[in-house]
Amino acid sequence: MVEPLVDSFGRVHRDLRISVTDRCNFRCTYCMPAEGMDWLPRSDLLTYEELARVARVAVERFGIDSIRLTGGEPTVRAHLPVLIEKLSALRVPDRHGAPGEPIDLSLTTNGSTLRLLAHDLAAAGLRRVNISCDSLRPERFASITKRDDLAKVLDGVAAAVEAGFDPVKLNVVAMRGVNDDELVDFARYGRDTNITVRFIEFMPLDAQGAWTNDQVVTQAEILERIGAVFPLEPVEPEVRGSAPAERFRYLDGAGEIGVIPSVTHAFCATCDRVRLTAEGQFRSCLFALDEHDLRTPLRAGADDEALADIVRAAVGAKWAGHQINQVHFIRPSRSMSQIGG
Repeated sequence: MVEPLVDSFGRVHRDLRISVTDRCNFRCTYCMPAEGMDWLPRSDLLTYEELARVARVAVERFGIDSIRLTGGEPTVRAHLPVLIEKLSALRVPDRHGAPGEPIDLSLTTNGSTLRLLAHDLAAAGLRRVNISCDSLRPERFASITKRDDLAKVLDGVAAAVEAGFDPVKLNVVAMRGVNDDELVDFARYGRDTNITVRFIEFMPLDAQGAWTNDQVVTQAEILERIGAVFPLEPVEPEVRGSAPAERFRYLDGAGEIGVIPSVTHAFCATCDRVRLTAEGQFRSCLFALDEHDLRTPLRAGADDEALADIVRAAVGAKWAGHQINQVHFIRPSRSMSQIGG
């Protein structure tokens, strides 16, 4: 029978984020340095078979029903549809322990290669995509990412829609003095293309360690600026559940936006996420200061119960929340690209 993955605060965990690589074809300033990254050796990365095994244990033992693939940039890892096919075959056990519904399988990507990969990913069983894009202005996009690829990203958005992913979401990290003058532009883009845009408060996970609180464009500011042009109203709170984004719909019925207020209104109290890094470290929180090694026991021949014991113990020790802006907050030693977005 399925054992709920519960921490000491009563939070039930059903969402597994799997990083498949620390590599990326962009160099976004809030994620990694422009140069000088020491990439993980290929032999340190979990194989697709190892990733699929951890995922199977999480689904069958603990009822994990949502898996999101991240990076780095996951599409730079070769033969990604092979992993998608393995994961899409997983079924969440029903209350009697029999295989039930398929997992909710999604991907976070910068979108630059989706024109080439979207249909193959969909055919392998991928259901949803979130595409990261922090400017709609070519020169600014190039400044943020160190790559002149905005046209490829926007074409990737179109390719995702054409491939049938539903929904397609666009993730925007809002940074003061960088792209906060584009909030309405992004809202208009989402309305025009029927894409859900999600604005994310800037978090202290930049590789340079230069984050300061005054760089955060708050949820209140985002809603005020967009709402002044396109009036909004909140979607009923009970719809949110454990989702990180708070949702707001346009009064004229032209879709909605989401805001992830990780800094000003942290959702730690309802968090249901756990994470697996590309080299097999299990993390109970994006901001966790400790990690739990799964790669070593995997490669030493550990059985499923031994792997489940590690996961169970890690979640049992999960803290209440990250406490950003508190005097005792300690930022993780690794940046977003090394942990998995």
